[in-house]
Amino acid sequence: MSISDYASLIVDAGEYAGNDKFVHVAPRLIGLAELKLNRGLRVADMEVTDDISLVDGDGTLPADFLEAREVKNATGVPIRAVSLQQLTSSYMDRSGTPAGYAIVGSTMKVRPSSDEDITVTYYGKIPGLTPANPTNWLLTKAADVYLYALVNEIAIWAKDVDGAQAAQQLLMLALSGINIGDERARWGNAQVVVGGVTP
Repeated sequence: MSISDYASLIVDAGEYAGNDKFVHVAPRLIGLAELKLNRGLRVADMEVTDDISLVDGDGTLPADFLEAREVKNATGVPIRAVSLQQLTSSYMDRSGTPAGYAIVGSTMKVRPSSDEDITVTYYGKIPGLTPANPTNWLLTKAADVYLYALVNEIAIWAKDVDGAQAAQQLLMLALSGINIGDERARWGNAQVVVGGVTP
C-alpha cells in the first residue's frame, strides 16, 4: 500500500471514493474519522503510562485519555475502579493510601484522599493526522483502517449512501484484522491457568 502520510492518504482516499472535491474539507473529515476510531478501537499501540498528581485526592486526567487500563497508588499497588457513590460512601473524607477511584469528567478522584502521585496506564487517543503531524502509529501499522475510515466520511459528506455502506463494511474488516493481530500479539503464547485448589 502506498499510503505513508497525510498527503498520500488524501490522494488515495479520493481515488477510492471516486471523488476529489472533498480536499477542502479533508482535515474535518479526517478528524471525524479519528473521532469514531477513538470510540471503539482499543489496541496495545494506544496504551500510555503516565503519572497524575493529586491534590486532596483529585487529579486531572491526561488530555488524550480515553479509558483506564490500570491505576496504581504511590506504593505500586493497583487500586480498583468503583462507582462515585461507592467511593464517597466507603471512604467519606478519610485520607491515606488510595484504594479506589472514580472518574468524573476530566478528573480522577481517588479515596482515601492523598496528595501523592498515582500511576495510570490508559488508552490514549490516536494522535491526529495533520499537515504538521503527517503520520502516526495507526497510519504506519494499518493504513487500510485510515483509508476506509476516510472514504466512509467522504461518502457520507457526498451523500453517497451506497459508497458509505461499502466503505463501512471494508472498515469493519480492517478493524477486525487489527484487533485479531493485537490479540495474537498480547496472548498468542499465553498458557491456560486453571484457578482453584490443586488436588
